[in-house]
Amino acid sequence: MTDTDETLRFISTLHPYNTLPHDELARVAGFFARQSVTAGTAVYHAGQPLDGLYLVDSGTVEITDTEGEIVSQLSRGNSFGERGLLRDGLAATNARVIDDGTLLMLPKGALTQLIRQSPAFARFFDRGRRSDLAPSAVAAARVADFLTREPLFCSPETPIIEAARMMRDAHVSSIGVVRDDRLVGIVTVRDMSNRVVAEGQDGGEPVSLVMTGDPHTLDPDALGADVLSAMVERRIGHLPVVARGRFAGMVTQTDLMRVQAVSASVLVHDIMAADTADQIAVVTARIPDLLASLVGAHLRHEVVTRMVTDVADAATRRLIHLTEGELGPAPTAWCWAACGSQGRQEQTGISDQDNCLIMADDAAADDPWFAELARRVTAGLDRSGYMFCPGDMMASNARWRQPLRTWRRYFRGWIDTPDPQAQMLASVMFDLRAIAGDGALLDTLKDETLEHAARDQIFVAHMISNSLKHRPPLGLIGGLATIRSGEHRHQLDMKMNGVVPVVDLGRIYALRGRIGAVNTRSRLLAAQQDGVVSTSGGDDLIAAYDLIQTERLDHQARQVRRGHKPDNFLSPSDLPDFRRSHLRDAFVVVRTMQSAASGRGVLA
Repeated sequence: MTDTDETLRFISTLHPYNTLPHDELARVAGFFARQSVTAGTAVYHAGQPLDGLYLVDSGTVEITDTEGEIVSQLSRGNSFGERGLLRDGLAATNARVIDDGTLLMLPKGALTQLIRQSPAFARFFDRGRRSDLAPSAVAAARVADFLTREPLFCSPETPIIEAARMMRDAHVSSIGVVRDDRLVGIVTVRDMSNRVVAEGQDGGEPVSLVMTGDPHTLDPDALGADVLSAMVERRIGHLPVVARGRFAGMVTQTDLMRVQAVSASVLVHDIMAADTADQIAVVTARIPDLLASLVGAHLRHEVVTRMVTDVADAATRRLIHLTEGELGPAPTAWCWAACGSQGRQEQTGISDQDNCLIMADDAAADDPWFAELARRVTAGLDRSGYMFCPGDMMASNARWRQPLRTWRRYFRGWIDTPDPQAQMLASVMFDLRAIAGDGALLDTLKDETLEHAARDQIFVAHMISNSLKHRPPLGLIGGLATIRSGEHRHQLDMKMNGVVPVVDLGRIYALRGRIGAVNTRSRLLAAQQDGVVSTSGGDDLIAAYDLIQTERLDHQARQVRRGHKPDNFLSPSDLPDFRRSHLRDAFVVVRTMQSAASGRGVLA
């Protein structure tokens, strides 16, 4: 295997390189220079001109700041040098090899060209130049988005000691003082220290004696930028929020730090620095806060779900890397692939895992190395909040851990005999995306399968029929049809009856148009551009999908801010009439496009 072949195999598993077409990826692989390095070697020093972007193939690289403080330790799959390279061309940090290994270097000109030509590269490296996206998220978010708990308050007559106990029990650093529903003051832990303990104040006296009266307040619709300005100008760390005269909660410096510390790039960095599955689980536990932060910053739904999925990808790759380190080299080439929402890069605040393992044809189906890899990685993902798939569609199931020849046989069987189970399996597997290993194994399988499936009109017809099993929640007279009984009575299932019908349509369009994209919105756009759907039909469906996904994510973010576990069940009564009407209209569009798909192929 040549150096270029080895580089191609490696970068095909890494984002954003894996977004490039195969021919372009092969061309990019040829730009990389490969260098063996030994422990103690200085890659560059701060202030030194940089030749290009560095990528760790093997070994460990330590990054330190200009004061010698350790910034991070990087291992296989991590890149470094981009901050200085894309700023003024001079290294902003020091980089030193601490474990023997191999580095790849992409020349500056090649990287600049990729950023200019590829939106995925532009997004990735723009995000990398900022320490995280949190500062803009803080400034752009509404104050209401910072409120994560019910307001804690007491009356002016409440004894000081009782107010202190209320703060202690609620694990907060401040409490509002309210009379007749109007905020008249606040008390903080610092007040308790300076005005009570230090002054020997009697704890039985009313809290009004030590409160800060008539505090500066903000409206829930104010922006995070207003919070930052008020805290800096007034030198305060607590800002009460008042909605229509009523105390709604408190925003603190801790809330700002929480948002600032939770961004996709920070979580990915922390995952790559983790040494155990338990450490990874600690990081992924912050995903709900990430979701709320991204939604609060008013990012588009496809950006939010992409960033949440980036964290899942990083967790998967890190678990694989750690397991490889314990098991030793793989006996042959392999590819770990994700399907479902991770495969489509559409994960939200709640997700199970769907994955499979494709081995080269010289592998035995029951090879113990791959069985152990799959067992450990799926268990680690479950521990990290990506629950075991209820249908056992995971690489730990021997059925979904097979050589390429078996996967070819699977897909041929599903296409040639499209019974209901085959349709279901094919639907899931058409969303496969390489996460780690040799992505060429999956590329080969997908290219062959898509061509075979698109030519089989009977299979396409069955897939269209299968896609209509999930219907938008519309009643007989056009109103919203909520769940009739059970735990989620009077609610809408925004996943199964909202998003899934559009996902199914996108998959059909991709099949008919031989579209290689797996992301739903990308499929819809490509189908429109290629004439698989009409311009007007595509515009309507994309707008409907955007609205449905946005309402779903807004709902999950509200749950997170209230301290609840996010789910997909939305009560229409929680929405204003205007938004409820638009949501109904979006469902009508989806049903119309389903009817068009079943009645006249897929063009509408």
